[in-house]
Amino acid sequence: MSENQEKPVEIDLNTPDDAQPEAAPEGDAPVQAAEPPAPPSPEERIALLETEKADIKDRMLRIAADFDNYKKRARKDQSDGEMRARESVLRDFLEIADNLERATSSWGGEKDGKNSDAKSIRDGVELVLRQFRSKLERYQVKVIESLGQPFDPRFHEAISQVPSTEAKPGSVLHELQKGYLVGERLLRPAMVVVAAAAPAPMTKPEEKASEGTSEGTSEGTSTDDTASDKPAAAKTEGED
Repeated sequence: MSENQEKPVEIDLNTPDDAQPEAAPEGDAPVQAAEPPAPPSPEERIALLETEKADIKDRMLRIAADFDNYKKRARKDQSDGEMRARESVLRDFLEIADNLERATSSWGGEKDGKNSDAKSIRDGVELVLRQFRSKLERYQVKVIESLGQPFDPRFHEAISQVPSTEAKPGSVLHELQKGYLVGERLLRPAMVVVAAAAPAPMTKPEEKASEGTSEGTSEGTSTDDTASDKPAAAKTEGED
């Protein structure tokens, strides 16, 4: 038997195989931890802050310039929109002005030896009025119906109150000027006269005076008749 076979093998059962330290490969240097970067110096921090300050200032100037240009464009767009809306409205009402001019030019008294027809002029004016109302409806302008309606301070402007037995107290008796609405907003209130309760009927002073005079006259007449009867009777007795 050889010497190697007779020698026993020693095994450590307490230490696992994974925990055994591995031998470092030959030729590799040991790994060292990275050192933290050095803090910047005060001069470097000041230079960095100055750069950030210049960048922020440039950005703020650009934002202010853009906002100023935006305000100018918005103001111009608003002015142009108002001008276009005004031109559209005026262009519609120029047609009414043209028709009124035609109506007034035909109303010149005698023309070509003939008198102007008043009825045709009236029909022309009514036609222009209908056209005017249709133009108002296009822009959502509506007439406020006031006559006979209860007085509403939101849409009516009372000029006076008149006692009336024909209308209910507090209702519109007369409409002096029409009111108009634009959509749901008030464009102009209607000028109206509001009906008030009629006073209770009272006896006139003249009637009272006439009644007193008639009663006094009747009483005086009866007294005079009695007095006239008495002297007549006395005279008759003396004569006898």
